[in-house]
Amino acid sequence: MERAVLATLERINRKKEGILKISNYLDAHLVVFLTAESRDDALQLLVEELDKSGKLPEKKTFFKAILDREKIVSTGIGMGVALPHAKLKDLKEFFVVIGIQKSQGLDWKAIDKAPVRIIFLIGGPDDKSSEYLQILSRLTLAIKDEEIRKKLLKAKSPSEVIKLFENF
Repeated sequence: MERAVLATLERINRKKEGILKISNYLDAHLVVFLTAESRDDALQLLVEELDKSGKLPEKKTFFKAILDREKIVSTGIGMGVALPHAKLKDLKEFFVVIGIQKSQGLDWKAIDKAPVRIIFLIGGPDDKSSEYLQILSRLTLAIKDEEIRKKLLKAKSPSEVIKLFENF
């Protein structure tokens, strides 16, 4: 009996160790407080910050991939949140850029028609679908928490934003 319990606890601990943490993909330099006029302006500003950080081998290609993805279907998932994303072979690792629109929300053609004020721009290599899906899953879990969304909108610093994701 004890052996079975120990084996179960070991499996649980291994799963916990393997849980992807959103904070591992965040960087204080990639938390941007926006005052954009449109969806495309917001995306451009976020891509500019990414480019400054050295994470993009080709800024124009990434920006075009993001806009092309938006043409397929809006990444405005509701609750004032958008998850624009692109995977490209030239990208070596995943990253998440957080944009918080401090002024009015942006028309993103979201599924609930609500204006977007929180943007999680995701990029990464096109050959790591499993990791990509895990990132989306963890972000979605965090976003569903209304308190986290409220705290994101009230945040005054990038470190405050990142701290909110340390448990996710």
